[in-house]
Amino acid sequence: MDIKNITIAVSGLNNTDNPGPGIPVIRSLREARSFIPRIIGLAYENLEPGAYMNGMTDKVYLVPYPSQGMDLLLNRLFDIHAREKIDVLIPNFDSELLPLIKSEEILQQKGIHTFLPTIGQYNERLKSNLPEYGLKYGILVPPSIPVTTPGEIAQVCRNMEGPYMVKGKFYDASLAHSAEEAVALFYKISAKWGLPVIIQQHIRGTEVNVVALGDGKGNTVGAVPMKKQFITDKGKAWGGIAISDPYLLEVTRHVIKETKWRGGMELEMIKTPERKYYLVEINPRIPAWVYLATGAGQNLPEALVQLALGLNPEPFTSFEVGKMFVRYSFDMIVDAETHQGFAINGEISHE
Repeated sequence: MDIKNITIAVSGLNNTDNPGPGIPVIRSLREARSFIPRIIGLAYENLEPGAYMNGMTDKVYLVPYPSQGMDLLLNRLFDIHAREKIDVLIPNFDSELLPLIKSEEILQQKGIHTFLPTIGQYNERLKSNLPEYGLKYGILVPPSIPVTTPGEIAQVCRNMEGPYMVKGKFYDASLAHSAEEAVALFYKISAKWGLPVIIQQHIRGTEVNVVALGDGKGNTVGAVPMKKQFITDKGKAWGGIAISDPYLLEVTRHVIKETKWRGGMELEMIKTPERKYYLVEINPRIPAWVYLATGAGQNLPEALVQLALGLNPEPFTSFEVGKMFVRYSFDMIVDAETHQGFAINGEISHE
């Protein structure tokens, strides 16, 4: 394969106030030094902003949600592959990861390379399994209980000091100060993301996150910690800064070494005033703020592509502390005919 000219398919183009990682990943790939990418965007909705952004994708295709059936999604991917010759696929949504992990072998047979966690790695770090994860790897984790019915919540809250974070199995997390509030959030979150819903003790402190990349052999290819500086009402970072935190990096390398983590990941932790660190979530893919890592000197999406192609990128050894990211909204002007054509034909070309 000519590593200099490759075609990469990327999902997660919903660049909204709850952004997907797709556009930050694409921006990083556009800055890659080891190859020249041709970018194929994969959109689940015809109003995903990233589908219309000039200079990001070369072509965008509508694809069905995995919940509509994996065969339907795979057939669509193979149809796109027949036209575009996809070399690497980078999925960026939690809900599509497990089906694509299970389909990794058939994708490989078709010539589509991925670099994803194993099924065991994916399942082990589920929110419902996080307390056991903490015990196994020696990391503090807040009490967390998965529930499948609203009737369980009162008992859970009686046995757990409040307030509580009520979390969906893929996305969404809201603060509840009582069992009654938790029940209301249970209905809202379960209707959107299914069961179980996780009730987790809220830990007061500063949220600090790490984006990292593991090579599948226990080695950390790169890792950059970040402190959120501005948070939206959805709990998403609207501004953040790369920080120096040796303990965060130590925990990240420990997790990757012990689990032999394969692919991108994000560790979400709370640092208490007593300088204790609690792991509250592990996301099994690149987060939406990954472009901060690129700006700080670690282009993790580029290294991920190299790993997917069987190469061994040199591990990053440093990053620039103090680099910041600030998100902003931006109005694009799009012809109605472009939107209608995308909705009807299922594709847009920016070439």
